[in-house]
Amino acid sequence: MSGACAYLDGRLATGLLDVTSDPACLDSAGWWAAVIAYDDPPVFARFKDVRASPLPVGHWVGPAADSWTSSMSRDDYVRAVELVRSRIALGDVYQANVCRILSAELPDLGASDVMGLATLLAQGNPSPYSGVVYLPSGSHRAVPAHGVAVVTASPELFLRLERGMVESGPIKGTGRTAADLTAKDSAENVMIVDLMRNDLGAVCRTGSVTVPSLLAVEAHPGLVHLVSTVRGELAEGVSWGRLLASTFPPGSVTGAPKSSAVRIISEVETQVRGPYCGAVGWVDADAARAELAVAIRTFWLREGRVHFGTGAGITWGSDAAREWDETELKAETLLSVAAGTSVASSREVESL
Repeated sequence: MSGACAYLDGRLATGLLDVTSDPACLDSAGWWAAVIAYDDPPVFARFKDVRASPLPVGHWVGPAADSWTSSMSRDDYVRAVELVRSRIALGDVYQANVCRILSAELPDLGASDVMGLATLLAQGNPSPYSGVVYLPSGSHRAVPAHGVAVVTASPELFLRLERGMVESGPIKGTGRTAADLTAKDSAENVMIVDLMRNDLGAVCRTGSVTVPSLLAVEAHPGLVHLVSTVRGELAEGVSWGRLLASTFPPGSVTGAPKSSAVRIISEVETQVRGPYCGAVGWVDADAARAELAVAIRTFWLREGRVHFGTGAGITWGSDAAREWDETELKAETLLSVAAGTSVASSREVESL
């Protein structure tokens, strides 16, 4: 695949027009693909042609399942969990996410592109907010030097905007089956729902923020999640810059209170998150519609390597070994899928 493109919400976007890190662009005009990294500058890309399309095929030769390295060992992770619990005991925070980054060298960089990986994920780990954003280095002067190559199989809605209503679907609580979900999972979810109500309340019409669904059990490949819905009517005149300033980073991947959780995360995590735990999606500025997913279950390619993040929410009731196991569970299916091979003709790939 040679040209910049995005595949989001069943639509293929081509014909790159503009790239910027300024969220004010989302209040202007056009259709924008968004990669809002957790701890890097955001990237917003406007495309000329956006059309309904099947997922384009591509090449992918994945790394062996046992070739991944982790930014934190099991012992490191257990120590990080215990440190967070000590901060909870001091009253500094109620809940904080602790994440680690897995990385592997691509065995054949020339035979591995984001559409090939997306094809494998669509087959082996279908998700409601899957997507691809690909901006190769040099495709626009504002594209980062390392380019942008993100493939997400996210199950979690960060923000949906339509007809002036803004909605979020925070996920907290994970198990192999519904029977694995605990009171700790429910309490954690409710904490994040309260956080999201506060975040949206700052930019929504007074009294309009509601919780239409609380603690729903959703099944996904290999696991289940507890999912809630928070919704409100956006106040008149709220810009995208203000909306993101109020809600980003997503509460489900930071913690509560958010400011304290973000500070503690920076102390205990050993590697920057990059796109992971940020947001990926699209904004149609002309129609005032948007759908951004939390960038979990997300891969990104950079400098010949593929990266993937996984984490767990830590509360006072956390068992460190169990939290490590949750990070393993969340990665298990995705890494297995990414170890596969997807092959398409060069003509199909280069048609992009």
